[in-house]
Amino acid sequence: MESSSAVQFAATVRTIGAAARSRGLVVPGFRTPPRVPGAERTLRRRNDGGATIAVVMRGRPYQAVVADLIEGVVVANALDGTEATRVRTQLWEAVVVAQDHAA
Repeated sequence: MESSSAVQFAATVRTIGAAARSRGLVVPGFRTPPRVPGAERTLRRRNDGGATIAVVMRGRPYQAVVADLIEGVVVANALDGTEATRVRTQLWEAVVVAQDHAA
């Protein structure tokens, strides 16, 4: 992973984590790449009840990476239906606002 990609990934993870935490959600750990060969994203549940989301960055549009990170938060929190849609929208909004401020 290139250093600029690593910085962008770290900033996006911090933004998503803070937005999820402010909504009372469990924030999973995030990493790249997944340990499973060929997988674009994985979710690994830990014994302590937490989870780790791993995504591939290389060769993918960054929006796809962000979508996978957000979906990981939704799945780690077992959200569905209207609540899942609301959280996805709120997390995307947080990422867009953070990117606008960084530009």
